[in-house]
Amino acid sequence: MSNTYVAIMAGGVGSRFWPGSRESRPKQFLDILGVGKSLIRLTFERFLKLCPKENIYIVTNKMYRDLVKEHLPEIGYDQILCEPSRNNTGPCVAYTAFKLREINPNANFIVAPSDHVILKEDEFVGYLEKAIDFTSVNDVLVTLGIQPSRPDTGYGYINFEAQGENGIHKVKKFTEKPDLSNAKQFVESGEYLWNAGIFIWNVNNIIAAFRKHAREIFDIFEGIHDQLNTENEQRIIDKVYPTTPKISIDFAIMESAENVFTIPAEFGWSDLGTWNSLHIEAEKDHHQNVITGENVMTYNTSNCLIRVPKEKLVVLKDLEDYIIVDEEDVLLVFPKSKEQEIKSITKEIREKKGSQYL
Repeated sequence: MSNTYVAIMAGGVGSRFWPGSRESRPKQFLDILGVGKSLIRLTFERFLKLCPKENIYIVTNKMYRDLVKEHLPEIGYDQILCEPSRNNTGPCVAYTAFKLREINPNANFIVAPSDHVILKEDEFVGYLEKAIDFTSVNDVLVTLGIQPSRPDTGYGYINFEAQGENGIHKVKKFTEKPDLSNAKQFVESGEYLWNAGIFIWNVNNIIAAFRKHAREIFDIFEGIHDQLNTENEQRIIDKVYPTTPKISIDFAIMESAENVFTIPAEFGWSDLGTWNSLHIEAEKDHHQNVITGENVMTYNTSNCLIRVPKEKLVVLKDLEDYIIVDEEDVLLVFPKSKEQEIKSITKEIREKKGSQYL
C-alpha cells in the first residue's frame, strides 16, 4: 500500500470534555482511558498497521505543533500540518489533499479524528483496506458508517441504499444530530448508520469534489499548490488559511456530492465526544461507576463518572448519573443527562472569567 496515506485531525479543543480537556492540552493529548498512552498516540499506532509512519500526517493547530512531536517523536515536523486558525474540517481536508497530491498524485488517503476509541483494530484495518481498494479504481468518496446500538442524538446519521456490492452501499443522505424521536425511527428502520467522521478517497477525486462543491476553498489551495512541500509552505498557509470558509467537510462536500458511498462497519467504535461516552466505554465497578482516583469512597452512588486526583480523598453519597471531574483549579459536578450543555457553559465561563480556566 505504497499509495496509502493517513491524515489524523488533531486540532480540536474537546470543549465537551472540559475541564479535563483544556485549550493548552486538549483531550487528544490526554490518557483519557487510563492505559498509559494518549488518544493521539493510540490513533497513530493503530494506523501503523496500514501504512508506514512516513505516510502518516497530523493536521493540528499551530499551538499544538510541539505537543504532537512530544507524543509522536517518530514523525518529522514536515508531517505536522499546522493550521493558523480553526476553520473546521473542510479546509483541513483540502489542505491535506493538495499537499499529498504534490507528494504523490496517486495517493489514496484516510481522514480520521485523533480521539476515537477502536476496540477491534484488525477489523478496522480490514474495512479501510476494502475502502482503499474501492477508491483507488473508482471516482467515489467513502465514509465508514457505524451500526447504531442506540438512538443517540449526539451523532450524525447516514441513510444508505439497502442494495450494495461487496459490502459497499451508496449514500442517500446525511442527517446531522436528529432529535430523539427521529433518532429512534432511524435506528428502528435499519436504514441508517452513525457517521463516524472517517473518510477514504483518492486525492484527485476529493480535489475534484472541492472544485465542484466548494469552489472558494478549491481556488485558495489551487492558487498556492506549488508552494506546498517547500520552505514557503507555512508562511503562505499562515496568510491564506484564515481566509477559507469555516465549514465542515460534511457540509462542504459530503451532503452535496453524488458519488458518496458508505461501508457499514462494526469494530468497537466510540468517538469519545463526551464524558458520558467515556462512561459507556470504560470499566465500571459493581455500582456502574467509572472511577479514576485512588481515594474515592462512595455511598449509595451509582452510574457516575468520577475523575479526581489520585491522592485526594473524595467522599460521595446519594448521587446517580453524575459527572464529577476535579482538576484542582476546576471542579465539575454535572448531570450526565445534560452533558451536552457543557460546551455552552464553557463559552459563558470565557465571557465571565476569561480563558484561565479553559
